[in-house]
Amino acid sequence: MNFFRGMLLITGLLILLVTFLLQFTGDRLIHSYIWYMLGFFVFLTGFAHYVANLGLKHDSDNLHAYYFASMGVRMVFSIIAVFVYRYFHAEQLVQFVLNFFALYFIYAGFEIYALLSNLRQNSKKRA
Repeated sequence: MNFFRGMLLITGLLILLVTFLLQFTGDRLIHSYIWYMLGFFVFLTGFAHYVANLGLKHDSDNLHAYYFASMGVRMVFSIIAVFVYRYFHAEQLVQFVLNFFALYFIYAGFEIYALLSNLRQNSKKRA
């Protein structure tokens, strides 16, 4: 599956799920900044994929360095985002963190899945 098609699919499913939850639970489960978080993770996952893909194309022997760099960038930006929210907004912190890290793990899992499927295709080409 193409990375961007998969990203569009998972983001569309998340938009439907968030809309459904907002409709039926209000703001009890979903934080009001969920749309900003979703945009943040779409951008961050796209950027991490770009960095890992650069490593795969240019230096496939050191792909792990590029992938770990993209994971490190993802983690640092996520920690900064949580601390910025905490600094400027004290209300609903637990709800924000739970929503934020649910999206973090969903998009990180998607990125790992996309990278593994890409690596399988490349290993079949070499054999």
